[in-house]
Amino acid sequence: MNAMPLFVARSAPPEAIERLVRGGVHPLLARIYAARGIIALEQLSSDLGGLAAPECMRNLPQMARLLADAISQQKKLLIVADYDADGATACAVGLRGLRALGASVDYLVPNRFEYGYGLTPEIVRLARNTKRPDILITVDNGIASIDGVAEANRLGIRVLITDHHLPGERLPDAWCIINPNQPGCEFPSKHLAGVGVMFYLMLALRAEFRQRGAFGRTRNAERGARNADTTGSSLITHHSSLTNHEPNLAGLLDLVALGTVADVVKLDDNNRILVHHGLQRVRAGRTHPGITALFQVAGRDARRATIYDLGFVLAPRLNAAGRLSDMSLGIECLATDDARHALAIAGELDRLNRERRTLESQMQDTALAAIERLDFSESYSLSLFDPAWHQGVVGIVASRIKDRFHRPTIAFARAGDGEIRGSGRSIRGLHLRDALDLVAKRHPGLLLKFGGHAAAAGLTVREADFGRFAAAFEEAAQRALTPADLERQIETDGSLELEHMTLETAVALDEPIWGQGFPQPCFDDRFEVIGQRVVGAQHLKLKLVRCGVGFDAMLFRRSEPLPPKIRAVYRFGANEYNGTRSIQLTLEHWEEI
Repeated sequence: MNAMPLFVARSAPPEAIERLVRGGVHPLLARIYAARGIIALEQLSSDLGGLAAPECMRNLPQMARLLADAISQQKKLLIVADYDADGATACAVGLRGLRALGASVDYLVPNRFEYGYGLTPEIVRLARNTKRPDILITVDNGIASIDGVAEANRLGIRVLITDHHLPGERLPDAWCIINPNQPGCEFPSKHLAGVGVMFYLMLALRAEFRQRGAFGRTRNAERGARNADTTGSSLITHHSSLTNHEPNLAGLLDLVALGTVADVVKLDDNNRILVHHGLQRVRAGRTHPGITALFQVAGRDARRATIYDLGFVLAPRLNAAGRLSDMSLGIECLATDDARHALAIAGELDRLNRERRTLESQMQDTALAAIERLDFSESYSLSLFDPAWHQGVVGIVASRIKDRFHRPTIAFARAGDGEIRGSGRSIRGLHLRDALDLVAKRHPGLLLKFGGHAAAAGLTVREADFGRFAAAFEEAAQRALTPADLERQIETDGSLELEHMTLETAVALDEPIWGQGFPQPCFDDRFEVIGQRVVGAQHLKLKLVRCGVGFDAMLFRRSEPLPPKIRAVYRFGANEYNGTRSIQLTLEHWEEI
């Protein structure tokens, strides 16, 4: 199962490359862009005007009207959030946006260890008993909450669902649902994160208030309108907090960028625009105190923020709250305007993240030992369970094992009451949620609950049924995958021409918004290793030579020396140290030659 991966060079249509070059794009970048499906300059535009129109999203104008009426009637709104970074940022966007538009809004986030995922009947009752809301608004969850919505309806609480997860065969009987992936929705970006859906709702809600004449009115004008409109049809005139103030929703884009990158959704044209502007705000110092504090505790310079910072520095610290404690901590960090309070919370998130890393390392060692004891060579999937595992960390372990063995992997931990909760990660060729749906249909009652995406999903089964589930999941994997699918491939952008291995190129390659579905460039070349030393106890700092030209390089998470000659897959970028920028190669994979 540890066979050497197959290197595959991405292909780029020559006509697309030529078109981009004619438009002024550097030939190297033109080749890289074309290999990622860019065929026109318009796709590279970062203009906010290029965002998909909100009215394209099914039910979005309707939900904006319902919310505008509710705010005007001073109804109590309650956001029910998810416990990951996407859910936390979506909640913060909702809190900040709704409050800026005059709403009375609070939030509740389920503790994953007590309530599990989504709008459950238990969460609805908890909300009713502790917050007394008139309206529940889900963020990053709810599309599968049939029973939870039914319970809210029974209690007389309206439910507005904002989600991006794939729906099941039935939709909840909610007051209104927005989800780019629900049936009949023609919104062109199907890859919006939960935070992106909530941001679009804020855009539509502001537009609805603007249409009602809520902004730029004086209180005297309001009184006149109120006296003139005795029918009460212009409900917005009853809410004076909006007077003369139209909120600048672009101020929320740092949160949108963080949640979008953290949720590893595809960075299509629409998402790249959102992330670009969010990063620009971070680099310009125009960000919320919580994000500033997270950069500070991580020791990173926000002025040079990158996608890496969002996805691998800030997001894990936010996620640590939901994994080990309570995501209310992360939401409070993002929602507060008190910089000192934000910094204190960020410090606690940093501590939790260090604890998470320790747990993850221990659990991964246990998982690897279990795999070594068993013969998985003929298996198409991996299902793992250990009674000592922490249910907040199994998703990370599943991801690491999937990457190492290139098999769809689900890791389980005990959840109490004889149940275990699993978190899975998949490979290309196996749509994980669809595979779980197939298991559920072929084995009724085996899955107590499940949901998710093509690449990631969660589920609950009885502990006594773990072996039965592992066999059923293996059967589903064998139906979906071929032996060729199980061969790990590393996609590269081929060889990097020596003439392009300059600092100017390195800086240019660091600028675009790379990420899931729009991968950062990596190249495949041969080098001599003429120098190497261990730094930071577990990384190799290298001196490589190619065609007589020397380059500094890093190989992370390895301390054993490399052979004299290697074939390396590497990222080509700029490193800054003591105010000086220089070329640095970051090795992603290597083989001896």
